[in-house]
Amino acid sequence: MNKVTIDPITRIEGHLGVNLDIESNRVVNAYCAGEMFRGFEVILRGRDPLDAQQITQRICGVCPVSHGMASVLAQDAAYSISPPDNGRLGRNLIQAANYIQSHILHFYHLAALDFVDITAVAKYQGNDPQLLGVKAWIKSQIASGVPHPGAPFLPRYTGNYIESSELNCLAVKHYLEALEMRTMAHKMAALFAGKMPHVASIMPGGITERITADKIAAYSSMLKRLQVFIDEAYVPDVLEVAKAFPDYFNQGKGCGNFLSYGVFPESSKGKKMFPSGVIIGGKSSEFEEGKITEEIAYSFYSSSSGLKPAGGETVPDAAKSKAYSWIKAPRYGGQVVEVGPLARVLVAYGKGDDAKLKGLVEKVLGALDKKPQDLVSVLGRHGARAVECKLIADRCGEWLDQLKPGEPAFAEFSVPSSGSGVGLTEAPRGALGHWITIKDGKIGNYQCVVPTTWNCSPRDDKGTPGPVEQALAGTPIADEKNPIEAARIVRSFDPCIACAVH
Repeated sequence: MNKVTIDPITRIEGHLGVNLDIESNRVVNAYCAGEMFRGFEVILRGRDPLDAQQITQRICGVCPVSHGMASVLAQDAAYSISPPDNGRLGRNLIQAANYIQSHILHFYHLAALDFVDITAVAKYQGNDPQLLGVKAWIKSQIASGVPHPGAPFLPRYTGNYIESSELNCLAVKHYLEALEMRTMAHKMAALFAGKMPHVASIMPGGITERITADKIAAYSSMLKRLQVFIDEAYVPDVLEVAKAFPDYFNQGKGCGNFLSYGVFPESSKGKKMFPSGVIIGGKSSEFEEGKITEEIAYSFYSSSSGLKPAGGETVPDAAKSKAYSWIKAPRYGGQVVEVGPLARVLVAYGKGDDAKLKGLVEKVLGALDKKPQDLVSVLGRHGARAVECKLIADRCGEWLDQLKPGEPAFAEFSVPSSGSGVGLTEAPRGALGHWITIKDGKIGNYQCVVPTTWNCSPRDDKGTPGPVEQALAGTPIADEKNPIEAARIVRSFDPCIACAVH
């Protein structure tokens, strides 16, 4: 048995090492290692509760909005307040813009380069100035054989890439356009967020930015441009990759269990655009927050194992024997579950309440001659993100129409001397929960369970591998020196280790 280490996994957020046991060119065992400790939960103890939504946003520069949202939802619950409609809609529009930029970032700037042959641009014969610039740069890198420091394209694993030069060049063109689209999505969010990243306007009770006709018009104008890019570039490009790599509908299936907390409230009564739910062993059920625990047998912590997050502990132990990751192992009713866009889409599709979602999923499946069960795969995760991105962008227009300029977006509140609350939402990468306990007007305990804590978890107390570890098991590796197959699987989950080792 040979051991292959990919450390660090590039084109993700944070420091993730993956160790593979390979026999006869196939992965037998996989181990995901979060390689640092940050201690945000420790930092928050004793602070003013109103510091929480600002401090926790610093957990991540890619998805700070979702951490801020989870924090204010937890505080909403602890303070027994609910935002007015403008506050709820403003939060949705901020978070939706962050989703759009994150999904575009993931496909074009992180994952697509596992499939696109960037060197094909060296043979480009057109007159697009951007592609001509990339062509000159690529040719100089190939000629010198020395990669430019910080280069986004080279070096890379050798392996099978898209063969069509035309499709490769189009994908690179869209890669460059996606940089502008992400900037636009940030600007869109900042209209109601105050700034991006690390937004200033979200507070318990709603948002502090005033809702004006000018902001609505500006958001709408940028949204329309993003919708065109999603419809004419993002979704078609994902379909082209899926057609070029059909084997990846059979790779990276993982545990087959899924969890969604739900996200984007449509009213104050609890209905959400993406509903909460759980799929275990192919059977759907309603989500129960009390079934969440965190195990630490193979994590660098000496705190008690199997605790519920509301009473969770963060006691680092860098010398712990058998441990191999700074990520804990969350479990739902003792089960390993995957979270993320695929989980959200499958849960919503299974409930059948959203005709638009069901229709778009079936349209994509029809274009690829696939069935819903085929989505549980590397390409299914990419397809789910693209479907979700389009649905969210389209729903933003409806939320804009519901805003009422001049009306309040914020509910007054006071911080109690004691209390507790749970904030459950969905970051672009999956289920995100914050748990706060207030004692003597200060934070007594704060715990976060984030998407990549679920997906990149190490083995639990029973020795059961986490979702990514299970997805890697059985993967064929053609060349152990170029394990591109494993990298494609890991990146399909869009890991954020900075979040996971918060």
